[in-house]
Amino acid sequence: MELTQATLSDLLARLGPADGYMYLPGELDPQDLTDLLAGRYGAPRTLVLDGFTDPTVDESRGAALLVPFEDRAVRMRAWAYGDRWVGTGTARDAEGTERPVLVVAHREVPELVKAAPDEHVDWVERLVRITGWTQPAQRPDVDWAEMESRLGTALPSDYRRMVETFGEGAFDGYLDLNQEPGTDLGEDGLFIWAGTEHEDLYCWRTEGDDPGRWPVVVRSFDGQDVPFQCQAAEFVCRILVDPHHPFTMARCFDTHWFMNYREGS
Repeated sequence: MELTQATLSDLLARLGPADGYMYLPGELDPQDLTDLLAGRYGAPRTLVLDGFTDPTVDESRGAALLVPFEDRAVRMRAWAYGDRWVGTGTARDAEGTERPVLVVAHREVPELVKAAPDEHVDWVERLVRITGWTQPAQRPDVDWAEMESRLGTALPSDYRRMVETFGEGAFDGYLDLNQEPGTDLGEDGLFIWAGTEHEDLYCWRTEGDDPGRWPVVVRSFDGQDVPFQCQAAEFVCRILVDPHHPFTMARCFDTHWFMNYREGS
């Protein structure tokens, strides 16, 4: 079996939309399949390594992928992709032979509940839930004091939490999260915190002394500025799931995830 992205798509289609799994030919290198899935969904989470299951694995972290194999999973890597868990690795079959496997399982995706104007909402936590993010914090040791000293300003706390939590990568493999705000538009009073392949730049207008009140401004590819009275994490949540948002991604992606550009745990 020659492994390509087309082959992978065919295998996933054969598993269908419901829970399912398949044993693959023994000569197939499981790492090749892992690499293909990582190229599609980003860095995986390790559920099982050398027969030992991560004790933190539960329903919110892909436990459903292990159900078909009981205690026979030898290695298992997992990805959250919208309403689906996808996993691959090796497991022992009924005869006790270790073989490569591909498995999918349903994942519950929380809805983005509307919040009252005066309600405190943890938008970073909502973003974690929307994307099915299960990795540990990717950049917990960012030296914000040093960065803010160089930039000459404090930064919004929700942005710092997004960088610490998700690290280097892109939401839906499309919206790149800057690991340090870009100051290219500083003369316009704008700091760039994210961008897309369509050349839209997501910025803050750095007005006032409280970064927590900086509004989001989209600098579109044609140089137009569109303001939004919200913070960065809320903006990302809304463009992911609201099909009526002016910069929605919901029309392009019916599942939401974060593609981590670095190898995860």
